[in-house]
Amino acid sequence: MSEDSEDKKHEFPLWEELYQEREIESLPWFNPELDDDLENALNGLGLRGGSAVDLGTGPGTQAIHLARRGFDVTATDISEAAIRLASEKAQKQGLEITWEQDDILDTRLDRQFDLIFDRGCFHVLEPERRLDYVRVVSDLLKPGGYLFLKCFSRLQPGEEGPYRFTPEQIRKIFVGRLSVLSIKETVYQGTLDPLPRALFCAMRREG
Repeated sequence: MSEDSEDKKHEFPLWEELYQEREIESLPWFNPELDDDLENALNGLGLRGGSAVDLGTGPGTQAIHLARRGFDVTATDISEAAIRLASEKAQKQGLEITWEQDDILDTRLDRQFDLIFDRGCFHVLEPERRLDYVRVVSDLLKPGGYLFLKCFSRLQPGEEGPYRFTPEQIRKIFVGRLSVLSIKETVYQGTLDPLPRALFCAMRREG
């Protein structure tokens, strides 16, 4: 795949219609468990609490697991239907999570957090908005705060769906704003078979 091909415009569903019309459990990114790579990162860094954002929460499963682990969680998604369905699920489990319909590129979040997890937002943004994302997300992190980012890897065949990235591209996009601690090749847990190839990136805001 050429360097330019990943910047060709990708087509994505209307997220609001998707969450209104599809069974949540059938969505390709549905994972009822805490993301394996996030769990390993939290355990490895000894992160057991603090304020966290689940960015592009979708089905809300990751926000729910973070809340169970003791985090003060804010979960955001551009889809109002996704937020409504996920909040209903959390309420039934007696979990306190702040649910916000929000566009990260025009965010209404007005405080800083210890941790941000994104397993589906960044890699569907248009290329020209990526640096806006980096600016907004870095500003939402407290000094010393972590961004854990999962995105499609350039090793994933084809060009359908999310944009693909190499580790070098991630470093180039985030340079100057966040320190990249690690990038590992992994898979994107969900309902697809085989599971898509992915990158899991751990970054920190210094200072």
